[in-house]
Amino acid sequence: MPAPNTPENTGATSPIRVMLADDSAVVRGLLTRVLQEDPQIKVVYTASNGQMAVDNIAKQNPDILILDIEMPIMDGITALPLLLKAVPDLKVLMCSTLSLRNAEISMKALELGATDTIAKPTSAGNIIDSGGDFKTNLINMVKTIANSQVRRVAPARQSAATAVPRIFASHDFKLRDIRTAYQGKPAIVAIGSSTGGPQALFQVMKSCTGFDVPIVITQHMPATFTAMLAKHITQNAGIDTVEAKEGDVLQAGRAYVAPGGFHMTIQREDNKNVVRLNTEPPENFCRPAVDPMFRSLIPVYGNRIYAVILTGMGSDGMLGAKQVVEAGGRLIAQDETTSVVWGMPGAVATAGLCHAVLPLPDIGPTIKRTVMGF
Repeated sequence: MPAPNTPENTGATSPIRVMLADDSAVVRGLLTRVLQEDPQIKVVYTASNGQMAVDNIAKQNPDILILDIEMPIMDGITALPLLLKAVPDLKVLMCSTLSLRNAEISMKALELGATDTIAKPTSAGNIIDSGGDFKTNLINMVKTIANSQVRRVAPARQSAATAVPRIFASHDFKLRDIRTAYQGKPAIVAIGSSTGGPQALFQVMKSCTGFDVPIVITQHMPATFTAMLAKHITQNAGIDTVEAKEGDVLQAGRAYVAPGGFHMTIQREDNKNVVRLNTEPPENFCRPAVDPMFRSLIPVYGNRIYAVILTGMGSDGMLGAKQVVEAGGRLIAQDETTSVVWGMPGAVATAGLCHAVLPLPDIGPTIKRTVMGF
């Protein structure tokens, strides 16, 4: 998932300590070279398999571990729970080639507690000769994740009424008056998310079964991974979820995930609401991005939009959300305590755009009450 160049990426006063685990000596060397081109990053240890990573993780005490999937002796998915047991607050960035098998395994790794995932170029040479995209994304992700207060487990359920004052005591934060939003039944639910988003989506979507409105989702992920995300939402939440395709007609009760590499927009054509995909330039360093999805909904649904911003780095979704609420739509965001990275939800919250800012366990039930009337 690409990481925006945001204030979260400004680095720390001392270099970020990175540990690498990859079975290829060439790849380890190239990744080390790429990372250490940035003076704010230092690679402190490299391992050729998962067992070496497990044996050395506590001693090396890195700020972040970049973990390959396919390795001899012990692979990444086997090593991950052992690494997290040894260092419970460890931040893990899964780094694997973009194959269906590795996408499936990476989704499993996110469910097990990995912080994020990035697609590694298919050949070692492409790590250096990738037009700068991989190098830029890798460095930005390492900086953002390492410097964020990454949280893996949501706290005990708390009521929305008591959450806001306690969570936002250190923030200049105001909620919008709910009376400024459309009070009737929404016609669509639109969700944006990034780092930590898959786990959050699994939980939120469990409350969204039986809806008689469509759901559109933009999660920052590369191609192939978004198809796996849709599959895992279906399996984990029990709601029919698909990776959106050009020309799909939105159906009530179905969720549509923007495919990696494409912005997803919705247009009204022949009395139907239709998915349109495009490869226009990235917005907020992302494609798919949340902003174009939000913007496209306004001419189609007007004030009957229920917008949701979940955990994620950067500020994607803020400008589109501003237009949604100005059109009379409703906006809620995930709170800081339950977010893996409070970038995207923090951006809309501190901009004063939200009608509610809620702990993750409250978001799905709140959407359901609004959509279903109970």
